[in-house]
Amino acid sequence: MRLIRQISSRYRSEGTMTAFLNKKEGFIHYLSTLKYALYVITHPFDGFWDLTHEKRGSIAAANTILFLTLLVRIMKLQFTSFVFLRVYWEGINIFLYLASVLFPLALWCIGNWGLTTLFDGKGTLKQIYMATCYGQTPYPLIQFPLILFSNVVTYDEAEFYGVLSALSLIWAALLILAAMIQIHEYTVKKTLLFTVATGFAMLVMIFILLLFFSMISQGVAYFISIGREIMFRM
Repeated sequence: MRLIRQISSRYRSEGTMTAFLNKKEGFIHYLSTLKYALYVITHPFDGFWDLTHEKRGSIAAANTILFLTLLVRIMKLQFTSFVFLRVYWEGINIFLYLASVLFPLALWCIGNWGLTTLFDGKGTLKQIYMATCYGQTPYPLIQFPLILFSNVVTYDEAEFYGVLSALSLIWAALLILAAMIQIHEYTVKKTLLFTVATGFAMLVMIFILLLFFSMISQGVAYFISIGREIMFRM
């Protein structure tokens, strides 16, 4: 019995150590893929190719970048100087504000992936989502210092704020275009055409969703009116 206890205790300790090492390796890999975003934004073509084809990226890191983007957008509302951004909190729904990023992102990924068959694209839905999130890296990197910057500059220096803020958006847009070139193995011309087609697909999906919810609301209203009529006659 003593021998059995020693053996079982040994196996338990080895299993615990193995699990600890696996978690440690997983965390190190996560940090490596998150740090790789800094390489991607400075070497977009090589970076996005290795991101998807050489497995240099991860969904966990992509989710982190997306979370930081959403966090910075909320922090901009709260901490940006009123000289540069006037916020009327009574008219802001924070969930709709976050949805203004998440909803277009979902439509972009789905529409982009859905058109790959027509345009002979090579990317998968996972690769499109991951690369798009990595492409957003300049936004939190630039916008967070701008929040601090806005509180120490005067109105006369607002041009610097506007230029840097626009730079974060333009940089991110160019990175996403570079990502599509590498993921789908397109030329620049075909990527631009593909981007326009994706935008059109997003509009179609929005129209279908609006039509669907309109039909649902009308159906619900119809059954409610029938229920009220029955209650009235009873």
